[in-house]
Amino acid sequence: MDESQSSEERVSPAQAVLLGALSPGVNAPTWATLQSAFLMLAVCLAVMLGLAFSSSDSWMMLHVVFLVLIAGSLFALLSWFLAQTGLVTVEHQMKEMGLTPANNEEQAKKGS
Repeated sequence: MDESQSSEERVSPAQAVLLGALSPGVNAPTWATLQSAFLMLAVCLAVMLGLAFSSSDSWMMLHVVFLVLIAGSLFALLSWFLAQTGLVTVEHQMKEMGLTPANNEEQAKKGS
């Protein structure tokens, strides 16, 4: 149990997001980063929608509403997919990529 806690302490959130981008599965820090990116996108689209309504240009309103629908459906589909597959731990991703200290020691023994 101490080994799993020590490996969690060694992995920074930025490293966990990088591991989530490079290895199969999605870990919790990567999902939190995606959620914050979608939140920032929602704020930007809300501002764009407000500007489109204030300009009273119907084509611009249509385009922005279409962008809002695309972003909302993408977030809903990502959430559904992760609910079906589940999140993986950072340690599991590190083990799959061969980045754990135990794997490094085994590879060093095999090499010598």
